[in-house]
Amino acid sequence: MSSTKPVLINEPNLSLAWARVLLRIIEHGGTEISPLVVSIFGFPQGITPEIDTIRVPLDELLRQEEEFEVNTVANTIFPQSVWRIAGGDRHAFFEEYRETLPRFAAMERLNRNGTYFSRLIAFDLDAKTGERLSYIPEGAIPENGNQLEHVIKVLAEGKIKRDSALQVAIFDPARDHSKAPYQSFPCMQHLTFVKGSADALVLNAFYATQQIVRKAYGNYLGLCRLGHFVAEQAGLKFDRLNVYVGCEKLGSFTKTGAELQPLIAAARATIREVTDIGKAVHDDR
Repeated sequence: MSSTKPVLINEPNLSLAWARVLLRIIEHGGTEISPLVVSIFGFPQGITPEIDTIRVPLDELLRQEEEFEVNTVANTIFPQSVWRIAGGDRHAFFEEYRETLPRFAAMERLNRNGTYFSRLIAFDLDAKTGERLSYIPEGAIPENGNQLEHVIKVLAEGKIKRDSALQVAIFDPARDHSKAPYQSFPCMQHLTFVKGSADALVLNAFYATQQIVRKAYGNYLGLCRLGHFVAEQAGLKFDRLNVYVGCEKLGSFTKTGAELQPLIAAARATIREVTDIGKAVHDDR
C-alpha cells in the first residue's frame, strides 16, 4: 500500500536525506511512499557531504545481500573512475565511455539496453554492439547523440534562455516499453537542468519507481556527481538536486527483518545526534 500524500525531504547532506526517507517508510504504514520529493542542497566547497555512520552499514548490507554497492550504482549515472582516467578532458571522457559500452553490456546483463550514462551521452547507440540504432536517423539527436554535451554547450554559451532547452531523455519507448513483470532499467526517466541566480545550477531527476535500500543512495550520489560535472564544465556552481519519485519502495525487505535492523538503528542514531547538535547550537545563541 502507498500513500497519495506527497512527502518532501529537504537536507544539506546526502546521507541524512536518504536516512529520513528510509525511516519515513519504516515508521509509517505501508512499505511505499507515493509521491516522494528529495531535495539535497548546499554542497560546500563543491563536494557532496555524506556521513559514514549511514553509508558504511548500508554498503555492508548491500554486500551481504549480494547487491551492488553504493558506488557501483552511482557509476551507472556518472562513471567517476572513467572521468579520472580522462584527466579532466570531457571529450576524452565521453569517447572512452562510448568505446567501452559494449564491454559493460557484455559484463553485466542489466546493461544490455545501456546504462543511465550511456543514454545521456550515446542515446542513439546499441549498448551491445556500439553501433547506431537503425530506427534513429543519423543526426536526429544533437551532438551525435550526446545530450549531455548539448546541455553543457547551451549553458556555457548562455544564448538560449528557455529552461526547456535543458532536458535530457533516458526512457526510450522503442527499447523500454515491455510487458515483462519485472524490469530493472530504466527507473529514472528524465533529467532537467535549471540555471538560477548567481550562476547556480539545479538538477531535477524524475523516477517512475525507486528502491530505497538497493538503489536510492547510489542514485543520489551519481546524480550529485553528474550535477557537479555539468556545472563545472559550464562554468557554474552546482546548488541543488531535486529527485521526484512516483513510488519509493522498500522492496523485498521487511520492516522487522533482522538484516535491516542495524541500518535502521544507525539511521536513527545519526539523525538523533545531528538533531541534538542542532538544538545545542540553537540554545547557545
